Amino acid sequence: MGMRHALALLVLVACGEERREPTQMPPAPAPVPPPPVAKPVAPEADSVTAASPAWTPGPAVEVKPEAETVDGEALRARHRARIAADRSPVTMLAGGTPGELGRRLCEAVVPKRPASTPVLLKPNIGGFNWFHDPKAHGGDDGVKGRITDPEFTRGVVRCLKARGHTAITIGDGFTGKAADWTRLARVSGYAAMAKEEGVTLVAFDDDGVFDVMEGTPGKPLRVTGIEKTNVPTLLMPEVVADHLAHGLFVSLPKLKTHRFSVFSVAIKGMQGTVMYADASPAFRQKWRSHKELDKVLAAIKRGDKDARARYVKALEVFAERMVDVLELEAPDAVLVEGTPAMDGDGFDQLFPRTENVAIGGTNPVMVDRVAAGYLGLWNNAALAKELGGHRTSPLLTAAAKRFAVHVDKPVVVGDGAAVFARAHPAHLLGMAGFEINEARVPEVVPDGAHKDLRAPRVAEAPVIDGVIDEGWAAATPFELATDWAGRATPTKTRVRALWSPRGLYMLWELEGLGAHTDQTRPADVERVDLYQENCIELFLAPDPANRKRYVEIEVGPFGHWFDLLVDRTGTKVRSDIAWSAGLATGTARDPDRHTAVIELAITAPEVVAALAPDARLPVGLFRMEGKAPRQYLAAFPTRTPKPNFHVPDAFGALVLTD
Repeated sequence: MGMRHALALLVLVACGEERREPTQMPPAPAPVPPPPVAKPVAPEADSVTAASPAWTPGPAVEVKPEAETVDGEALRARHRARIAADRSPVTMLAGGTPGELGRRLCEAVVPKRPASTPVLLKPNIGGFNWFHDPKAHGGDDGVKGRITDPEFTRGVVRCLKARGHTAITIGDGFTGKAADWTRLARVSGYAAMAKEEGVTLVAFDDDGVFDVMEGTPGKPLRVTGIEKTNVPTLLMPEVVADHLAHGLFVSLPKLKTHRFSVFSVAIKGMQGTVMYADASPAFRQKWRSHKELDKVLAAIKRGDKDARARYVKALEVFAERMVDVLELEAPDAVLVEGTPAMDGDGFDQLFPRTENVAIGGTNPVMVDRVAAGYLGLWNNAALAKELGGHRTSPLLTAAAKRFAVHVDKPVVVGDGAAVFARAHPAHLLGMAGFEINEARVPEVVPDGAHKDLRAPRVAEAPVIDGVIDEGWAAATPFELATDWAGRATPTKTRVRALWSPRGLYMLWELEGLGAHTDQTRPADVERVDLYQENCIELFLAPDPANRKRYVEIEVGPFGHWFDLLVDRTGTKVRSDIAWSAGLATGTARDPDRHTAVIELAITAPEVVAALAPDARLPVGLFRMEGKAPRQYLAAFPTRTPKPNFHVPDAFGALVLTD
């Protein structure tokens, strides 16, 4: 469906839904000369999206007199009116697979249109971290977790197909070569999914491929009436313009924090549609949305006194540009995939949340507001200290102001409304050298795990010999199901605990045991640096009122051990390696099944003194396994940028029962 005339859109807002009265298209306007083209300057690599490589600009894009145009002024008026009037609630769903959530959210949120209406779905595909070899990066391919899950998009596609829609296109902006897009489509799973569902997958690129194929989806169109905006040279992909004029445009962003924009949802997601006429090819000019940033980052690196203020200003300018793009290209609905949502910086360091959610609505500003609350980045005092008083993303505040949307008290419906209502910690790694890490304790407990490790009292201590005898039947197994970052792990570990007035007893069952143990070292003397090999770690604070003073006990599957007392209450961390846990250990292994059993008894006086019915002692349960890749397993994830177990605020509880 090509554009042969300027967009003429007459919009009526009634009952919260858009209606278009039948009209005749007006004659094409007189040709508008292209804007002056500034002398192009070669940018540095795109520091924000990590998907825009350095590019040496060619000649300016020609806008020929016969080129088609888009009526930007009409689109801006249409979208401002619709969004300002849209007071519909935001839907939040919780639980289920990505496909189920995509389908359910589509059914609840996407406006119903005649089956003949073409639909454009814009997931976040291009904003990935380039390609990694999973074998060399702990299973990380550089794509998953950064982009919208293709199964979520599949669920939306199936919802639309059930309504009778047959003309469905999936697309996103991209800054690499056509061959790289093909690779991304394959690695991400979008190519296979699109083929299986019988839908079209395209890139919004004027690369000589997508702008010349049938329908010219990537062809950049001139936008009129934007000379006084912050994006006067913006171009619009033809496939986006076509669906704004005659179809349904649905945004499917990934729910994640973002090192520059604070979070990336509906408003930040508009960057994927951006093209600029400043240089050729237009699709590789996305960096111009944040063109001030590289110099600001250099100032931060030099330690300039005004660097942080300049950084905040660059973010504010970027926000205004993204709101300009939203005014022109506002989607009819936004369906946000959080299966799970990602904390961290959005690219290099990802910390998945422990539940699957989806957030959607027809007002993109309110969708971003609910997403900000779920990420803990709404009215956040710690963020304000870092960003010149901004208590949320400047993109959200700028959009709320521009569209006159009151965002203080969002109305949330759906079976995830209760999830939204509870307090949510924030975990953001900022580009300007700051970190906000309130996300210390997992929000929900993985299936099969318990919130507390419970230890029944026993009259007789179990025999510490590595054999699971009937004395352990009274103890309920506690499963370590996550790593330090909160990601689910297939490497299973079960822990049981018992106590008596004479000591604390623990049993560890290890699955997936590898060979990363130096068996030449003696097991009857204390083993320094045992943490570098396969071992379990127990952190226990005898005084619940001072969880920063705790014992650390390490035991390997062959009986190697190490114990110490850690005190982090002062300005310096003190470690007393002369401290003794009064430890007794027993181990056994099954090489064929790659399993091991570790039993231990702790009889240190300060630990024994803390043992009493109903006591709740802060505890950390950890395991380190393997070498390449190294696994850092945790019952209570610490969610630190790098593996770190020494986070007392993240400890769980050892509950002693009588």
